[in-house]
Amino acid sequence: QVQLVESGGGLVQPGGSLRLSCTISGSRFIWRSMNWYRQPPGKQRELVASLTFGGSTNYADSVKGRFTISRDSAKNTVYMQMSSLKPEDTAVYYCNSVWAPSPISASVNSWGQGTQVTVSS
Repeated sequence: QVQLVESGGGLVQPGGSLRLSCTISGSRFIWRSMNWYRQPPGKQRELVASLTFGGSTNYADSVKGRFTISRDSAKNTVYMQMSSLKPEDTAVYYCNSVWAPSPISASVNSWGQGTQVTVSS
């Protein structure tokens, strides 16, 4: 199994920055992609940023140019640097891992517990 623990959320003023971290633990897993989702109040969860094992990234249109997803393989940690934050970025942010126990196994989804990001003056 894989466990994900997020950190780095908080309250920030519009225009400010935050960096979210997601540390992955577990044994014998092959990760295929790491993703950040968010769920604004009263809305559905949406995909914000993705990072594949090969290093490809993808972003929601609403965050392109402001958010950057990256990884530190030595620390088993994925980050999302968020800049120029807007009130509409307020949400609970979730780390997601798509992984498999072996190269030929079906993918498994794991989720972190979520971290609150509030953008407000």
